[in-house]
Formats: sequence, structure tokens, C-alpha cells
Amino acid sequence: MLTSVERLLFVRGVPIFKELRDDFLVRLASVMDELSFPRDYTIFTEGQEGRSLYIVVSGRVRVHIGNRDLAQLDQGACFGEMSLFDAEPRSASVTTLDPCECLVLTQQQLYDAIDETPGIAINIIRLLSRRTRELNRKLNEAEKAQKPESATSRTV
Repeated sequence: MLTSVERLLFVRGVPIFKELRDDFLVRLASVMDELSFPRDYTIFTEGQEGRSLYIVVSGRVRVHIGNRDLAQLDQGACFGEMSLFDAEPRSASVTTLDPCECLVLTQQQLYDAIDETPGIAINIIRLLSRRTRELNRKLNEAEKAQKPESATSRTV
């Protein structure tokens, strides 16, 4: 478990909380729950209702759909943020690769934070945009790898 000072220092370094005032971060860090998960534990599954954002304090998690890995996330990374905004079921599953400690921010806590400090919403939008661009890049690379050779390179 993190002390309140360690929690504040950790939250201050999380990308979605950059540029936020310390007095606000102190309040935000104090309301977040800290959860521990063992190795190979499924934190949530694709299709499940979600109302929480998780931040990895220690350990690593894999984001996956079935057996297909989408990402591996470690300290400071957050996941679960999409369901907070669109009220849709989880788009992927998240399973621990190591024993993990995570901070959890609920939808209501996040909405209260956005009301007080709108900059947090901009940081989350940036995070979602980066993830969408990375996924698009991966899809484009996979598509290029699957295209058949051109007609000129075939033997007749």
C-alpha cells in the first residue's frame, strides 16, 4: 500500500494527470482506491459493464481480445477509460502478467474531477487519440503484410 505522500508523487507522474495543480491532485489521490491483483488474474473481461479507470502502480497487465494481445501496460499506464465516457461494455479484457497494484478512479470521481479541473479531460482525450493512432498503425502494418505480391513478381 502506498502512503499518502507516495500516492501523490505517483499520481503526479501519471500522463493523464500532468499539468494539474497539486492541491487538486492531493484530493484526487486521496479518493482513489488501491487494489492488489495476483498474477494471471482477469481484472475485467470484454463485454463487461465498466465504470472505473485503473492505473498500474506496479506490475504489468495485458490488454487482449480472446488470445489476441492488443497491448502490455506497466507502471503509470491507465486502462478502462473508454467505458467511463461512452457507457458501453468493455472493449477488451485485461489480465495481470505479474502481481499488480492498481489505483482505481470511478466514473463519478472522474466526472467530479473534470468539473473542477477540465484539463484532465483534455489529457484523457490525448491518451485515447494516441491509442487510436497506434492501433491504426498496427492495423495498416498487418494489412500490408497480408497483401499478395504484385503481378510482376509472379512467375509465369
